[in-house]
Amino acid sequence: MPVSTSPPREGVAVVTVDHAPVNALPVRGWFALADAVRAAARDPAVRCVVLAAEGRGFSAGVDIKELRDDPGHDALLGVNHGCAEAFAAVYDCAVPVVAAVQGFCLGGGIGLVGNADAVVASDDATFGLPELDRGALGAATHLARLVPQHLMRTLYYTGRTVTAAELHAHGSVWRVVPRAELPAAALELAHEIARKDGTLLRLAKAAINGIDPVDVHRSYRFEQGFTFEAGLSGVAARVRAGFGAGGVRGARGVQEARGAQGARGEEGTG
Repeated sequence: MPVSTSPPREGVAVVTVDHAPVNALPVRGWFALADAVRAAARDPAVRCVVLAAEGRGFSAGVDIKELRDDPGHDALLGVNHGCAEAFAAVYDCAVPVVAAVQGFCLGGGIGLVGNADAVVASDDATFGLPELDRGALGAATHLARLVPQHLMRTLYYTGRTVTAAELHAHGSVWRVVPRAELPAAALELAHEIARKDGTLLRLAKAAINGIDPVDVHRSYRFEQGFTFEAGLSGVAARVRAGFGAGGVRGARGVQEARGAQGARGEEGTG
């Protein structure tokens, strides 16, 4: 499976995505990620979860090839539900979740990071939603948790990316560090959190979610309805048919995006 969990140390469990070449997850991968995060939180010894990834990028979203190869709508329905489950697992995790982000964080990766409690990123990390270039809609809910409203709209319509340094300036990234230092920096924050009383941490997470001004579950499911409409209308298939020819060229952070695009047919959407 593309997801693994380390045994908790000092109250911290690390859930790692490792699905070469660009961590573009198929349907089963999204459900596996949701299961892993929920299982980690059920362990009473865990007081913080670090969500990490192996490889050159944190996440390239969903496996577009899986969607293109399905003559019906089963894959689209599956990934809609799988992404919703994974994003919800991060948001509803009973303990705080720290996302450790390197390289590209695109599409579904934004859904994960936007629902995390804290973000630590490498200095080569870039964040964006190339949804309109992939025949989909979604995760604006989560991008809006990382950047101001008008910037979110501009990024969404253009498919451009922003850097970790820019998100740090907006206050949504806790620290930006060299890539080699990312695991240690994420663990440092996680261990600081995990030194608190476990019962109080779980109460604090529930309390903070309870005062959130946006219902992220309802908001994201609303967005997904338009993704399915695009699929039924045929426009999604038409746009995806050209995937790989144009991609996210012209976007900021284009080098990272091209790295994800190199998998041709795997980098995707939220």
